[in-house]
Amino acid sequence: MENEQEKVHFFDRPENIRRMLKGFYALCILLVLLDFVVHRHIGFGWEKIPAFYAIYGFIACVVLVVLAKIMRKYVMRKEDYYND
Repeated sequence: MENEQEKVHFFDRPENIRRMLKGFYALCILLVLLDFVVHRHIGFGWEKIPAFYAIYGFIACVVLVVLAKIMRKYVMRKEDYYND
């Protein structure tokens, strides 16, 4: 029998995950810093808040997760739903 090694994928290596997370964090920081430099055409007063869109996006994601946890109580079915 041949001694085959299992193929290691990109996401199986912890160092790749760390590199990706560092890249995502760097990109987020860069985008927030660019918010102070790039001129925006503002339609509402609250859009003048520094990093408004980053804060708004973060809060929206948190609200979605919390709402999903609450909805899970009402929408989720038992594990043996199809076995009845």
